[in-house]
Amino acid sequence: MKTNSFLFRILFSLLLLCAFSVAEDGLRIAHVDSKLIFNAYKGTKKAQEEYDRQVAKWEQQANLLQKELAAIKEKLDKQSLMLSDEKKKELEADYAKKDTELKDFIDRVYGRTGELITENEKVSAPIIQLIKKAVNEIALQEGYDMVVDRATGAVLFWKDENDLTQKVIDYLNAR
Repeated sequence: MKTNSFLFRILFSLLLLCAFSVAEDGLRIAHVDSKLIFNAYKGTKKAQEEYDRQVAKWEQQANLLQKELAAIKEKLDKQSLMLSDEKKKELEADYAKKDTELKDFIDRVYGRTGELITENEKVSAPIIQLIKKAVNEIALQEGYDMVVDRATGAVLFWKDENDLTQKVIDYLNAR
């Protein structure tokens, strides 16, 4: 964690150094809030509705699996004394199978690399691309050299002639 913090401070310092060194030549820097743009863009509402419909389907599936699991559990609890050992083992196997099915479903849909995340990326990626394209076009039209995103801290646009990356690499490697 200390290494990441240290690297971040170095990169931030280099960015400031680059900005100040080029500022003397009239560097024009603008900023945007991509989160605000994303939320205010009319196309986001349609995409959100599409995403919400899919999430509702998954929630219905999860609820159905939970109800089926609860029904088997209830049957086991209420009838266990009256069931034969064979029938009891069969219900317990059904319960274990349904429990595994529910856990697999939850992991497949809601897990770290689940369908929920994939769907979110599928729906939001085109909007993010549109926002980046719009930022680039407006920055070029209005003569900005760099546009920084207040929401993420990322640089969304920069003019290549202001890039000092290779000069910094050459300087460091010459030492």
